[in-house]
Amino acid sequence: MNPLFGVGLRTEHFPYLQQRPQTNVDWFEVLTENHMNSKGRPWQILEIIRADYPVSFHGVSLNIGLEAQLNRTYLRSLKKMIDVFNPFLVSDHLCWTGMEGNNIHNLLPLPYCKSVVERIASKMDQVQSFLGRSLALENLSAYMESSKSEMTEWEFLTEVARKSGCKILLDINNIYVNSVNHQFDPLDYLEYIPKDLVAQFHLAGFSDKGNFLFDTHSRAVQPEVWKLYKYAVKKWPQVPTLIEWDEDVPDFEVLENQALEAKKIWSQSHG
Repeated sequence: MNPLFGVGLRTEHFPYLQQRPQTNVDWFEVLTENHMNSKGRPWQILEIIRADYPVSFHGVSLNIGLEAQLNRTYLRSLKKMIDVFNPFLVSDHLCWTGMEGNNIHNLLPLPYCKSVVERIASKMDQVQSFLGRSLALENLSAYMESSKSEMTEWEFLTEVARKSGCKILLDINNIYVNSVNHQFDPLDYLEYIPKDLVAQFHLAGFSDKGNFLFDTHSRAVQPEVWKLYKYAVKKWPQVPTLIEWDEDVPDFEVLENQALEAKKIWSQSHG
């Protein structure tokens, strides 16, 4: 069975998609917070999309890295959406996003150390038990490193997944961005991640700021990321792929073509 190739559901494309056109994508990724606690147009569009396509839910507010208690109000709203739309995957980010009651809406990295692994694994156990399903956590594009880290990013990501029983949403663009900014070989990252842990790929475009790369999601996937993706699909041939484009969002056709490019690369590797 071939993997699925999808794109993110964005408000700029609502008028087009609500006409229920024939598209060249297999599925849509839904930004959870854009549709949560709403019965208005975002919810109605999601109902239309879900009638025709599989969907996954991707959040930015789980804040799994925070030492404080989980946000039960958020989890109840998330569970309600899951029960209604039955996504094939629910994911969020391996990060913290602010202090309790004060979400700063930035995805901030954690120290890569064993004590943090244990804390996150414990919280993930609560989350997954409450939702009644396994989640996936995504690797970040990080612009700082902690002096308290005891392991590499890829070792940390793997340990969290192993300890918590969750899966990994492997963002290929973020791996490349971090490899340049923090000077490591991105193939070491991909080599280390176990084959059984990856549930989904993300592909996006970065911007070169001269002395660092910035994960802007505002342009097409760059050649260096496609090259890394070619390696990834050989190791994980059945993993679904998602094209992310969050800023300067183009016409829907552009996203379709990016998804088709990913499919072409997969076909060149697997026939």
